[in-house]
Amino acid sequence: MKYLLSSCLIVLLCSPLNPQARNNWPHPPQSASQVPAVAKPKVSPLHAGTDPLELQREAKELLELSQSLQPDMESVIEKLSKRLRTGLAH
Repeated sequence: MKYLLSSCLIVLLCSPLNPQARNNWPHPPQSASQVPAVAKPKVSPLHAGTDPLELQREAKELLELSQSLQPDMESVIEKLSKRLRTGLAH
């Protein structure tokens, strides 16, 4: 009798945990005819009348900044590696 009662109790408690009992089935995607068309991106008003020489100056500045970052990053990596080696040695 205890076995039957225990079995019924387990079945009743575990049944809500069954994922199929919750109707969580995935929904199919919409058909292509129902998907709204994506609008073409508009030209930003900030870039509409930009001077090509200004763009070239900004590109050169970005190049110089990116080149100056590499030695800094190498230094940071070296310091981090040294810290890790020291930490692993102890």
